[in-house]
Amino acid sequence: MTIVAPDTDVRRHELAEFLRSRRERITPEQVGLPRGRRRRTPGLRREEVAQLSAVGVTWYTWLEQAREIQVSQQVLDSLARALLLDASERTHLFALAGSTDPAPHTQCPIVTPALRALLDQLGPVPAVLQNSRYDILAYNATYGRLLCDMDRVRPEDRNCMWLAFTNDDWRAAVVDRAEVNRVMAAKFRASMAEHLTDPAWKTLLGRLEAASPEFREVWARHEVVGQGGRSKYIRNPHVGLLHLEHTNLWLGPAAGPRLITYTPLDGETRERLELLERLAASPASAASSPAA
Repeated sequence: MTIVAPDTDVRRHELAEFLRSRRERITPEQVGLPRGRRRRTPGLRREEVAQLSAVGVTWYTWLEQAREIQVSQQVLDSLARALLLDASERTHLFALAGSTDPAPHTQCPIVTPALRALLDQLGPVPAVLQNSRYDILAYNATYGRLLCDMDRVRPEDRNCMWLAFTNDDWRAAVVDRAEVNRVMAAKFRASMAEHLTDPAWKTLLGRLEAASPEFREVWARHEVVGQGGRSKYIRNPHVGLLHLEHTNLWLGPAAGPRLITYTPLDGETRERLELLERLAASPASAASSPAA
């Protein structure tokens, strides 16, 4: 058993706020519960989280009240699943609880087998599943070679904001990078308005500010842009210049996950994506293939 925050109250309160924020973002329909009577607050009720994670209502209430109680790894695992935490959020939960994750590579519950199959079937169109924080949750083979070799990126670094400002391969592939990154930062600021106290968002922002002078410069402008599709040019190192339409397909509320596709805007791009898909299936060939 682990006593949450044996040293200070700070960790307990951060954990309580984190659990509350995750609970309030989930609709009953997302976890197979009826909406029922009118709800005074958004998201799930405490008793519903307790039911889904098979813990006592009083115990879970105390946890959200930042009381100094004991919690096991198994209970934290159940809470992570009940609250549909992605990989980054799960890691954060265990860190706040001062506990070791018994299943650190547990797949994100948002990424169902059906969604994975859909990603693959969309090929050769590049497709990726992201959350509102731009974490990359899953992707198909073509997307995996579109901007960089995603399979070589550490799981904790698979975030579009992080890659756009720190990954050399990604940055080299983006045509008109300064403008694209400026818009990305503006979209990120707009999305973050609903997550200003969220520890995972604050951690990512801190990493970006520490690692990238370019990010610090555009972030200081306080620009805001809403989510929306647009056409993009990407210069892929294996198949050459691609003209693509970037489209968001929301899988739930705007704060939830979205499927993003990069549809070819001309026949030549379509042919080059087909080639990229074949190369992605044969890494050795992709490594040696010159840009078209």
